[in-house]
Amino acid sequence: MSAVAANTGISITDAPLPGVRVIGTTRFDDERGWFAELWNADRYRAAGLDIAFAQANVSFSRRGVLRGMHFQWPNAQGKLISVVSGSVFDVCIDVRVGSPTFGRWFGRVLSAENHQQLWVPEGLAHGFLVLSDTALVHYNCTVPYDAGSDRAIAWNDADVAVGWPHPPRTVSPKDAAAPRLAELRPDSLPHFA
Repeated sequence: MSAVAANTGISITDAPLPGVRVIGTTRFDDERGWFAELWNADRYRAAGLDIAFAQANVSFSRRGVLRGMHFQWPNAQGKLISVVSGSVFDVCIDVRVGSPTFGRWFGRVLSAENHQQLWVPEGLAHGFLVLSDTALVHYNCTVPYDAGSDRAIAWNDADVAVGWPHPPRTVSPKDAAAPRLAELRPDSLPHFA
């Protein structure tokens, strides 16, 4: 399904995983550079995405850095991902027990040039691989970070088989040691509503 709300400048398209949305935004360019609105509650609500955010984060990464695949449980976070500078291959994996797409992934190139966003709802693992020399990634979260709920699954889980465009150059020790999805107990994972 694809929806464009009148006078919002936002288009929303459903991805193959339930609840995941690709959002097209408008960028205004002139001789000074460009301007883009990353979030406006009224406009996004009018376009069909009614969300409240509790925290905003930004990360700077170099080419080949892979960050992921992260999720929180309990205290699940929904995330609205935007790339302010550079380009990333952004991925989410459905880790919701009982979901018809459990263990499946969706990926999309997000960049400053295509000015698309990805809405990753609660209960999905998220991560990205930097494709450009550097990337500045901004994401709004529905709940604050909770260290006690911090979880991860292996970015290279063979059962999930994410189609990364190329192998990463840099993965943190924490992400490199993350378990495969099949190694996690169902009670340690979110459930599909």
